Amino acid sequence: MGPYHVYGLGAALVDTEVEVSDSFLQQAEIEKGLMTLVDEQRQAQLLELMRDHLVGSNRSSGGSACNSIIAASYFGAQTFYSCKVANDDNGKFFHHDTQAAGVTTRANDLPDGTTGKCLVMITPDAERTMNTYLGISETLDVDDLDIDALKGSEYVYLEGYLVTSPTGRQAAIRAREIAEQSGVKTALSLSDPGMVEFFRDGLSDMIGKRVDLLFCNKDEALGWTNTDSIEAAAEALKDSARTFAMTMGKDGALVFDGKTLEHVAGEGVKAIDTNGAGDMFAGAFLYAITHGHSYAEAARLANHAAALVVSQYGPRLKPEQHAALKNVLG
Repeated sequence: MGPYHVYGLGAALVDTEVEVSDSFLQQAEIEKGLMTLVDEQRQAQLLELMRDHLVGSNRSSGGSACNSIIAASYFGAQTFYSCKVANDDNGKFFHHDTQAAGVTTRANDLPDGTTGKCLVMITPDAERTMNTYLGISETLDVDDLDIDALKGSEYVYLEGYLVTSPTGRQAAIRAREIAEQSGVKTALSLSDPGMVEFFRDGLSDMIGKRVDLLFCNKDEALGWTNTDSIEAAAEALKDSARTFAMTMGKDGALVFDGKTLEHVAGEGVKAIDTNGAGDMFAGAFLYAITHGHSYAEAARLANHAAALVVSQYGPRLKPEQHAALKNVLG
């Protein structure tokens, strides 16, 4: 194994998180609980509508795979992240923020354009709803891959959201092919029930014959496998992945390590913000399995980390919170 435990590929977004009411989502005609792609004009319009709400908002480098890679890094994994940001304030902020978390990136000359932005709206029931303007990250392509870093990694981790961009999808497929040829394990997250519903063929192309490790939540698993029970979905997922981790919120996770299917109990917490729970689960899980832990142990750490993340605002934990969580691994 080379210098990296995990090489991530995903859309680079700068997140702004805002607390809103259900009635606000209805008035603004925003579909609750999903990630919706919007243009910059629509995002500006929403920000204008929320001017009074922006008090509790804060900015962080985001995008699903980025959150996972940063979590893995804070737990102690050596990580590399490939993405595309522009030469603007958000782009510079993104690079600084990821590097401060110990993630290696390729900070070449940044191109002109607009860095992707995600508006994360949190309702009182802790559900997160996202409106995303991809900006320059929509043009992420094969040239943005760092082949040497990829080949020198134990796992390559791809976010399912890349399926919405034709060039991003090609980059993900190419990354998987290079990984397969180089003996690097492949991991992919289905990302969102909307991705499964509307981009099924593209996701199939990204998965290829089978990935080594698939991350999904219960809804994505049922949608992907066209089944109506967790048991049937778990059986059918084996066609797409050699191993998998299916998250079930407070009910914990179902993990299959290639031999044994195991349910790992969740942590009971009061959720105030579910944004980033799946990303945190994947990051913690990838850290654990690249550091000699079993799938059940990895899921225990990931469940604890995800529970902690939903009990506070924002998609990430503070750096010092990761060290204490590792005690779960014993």
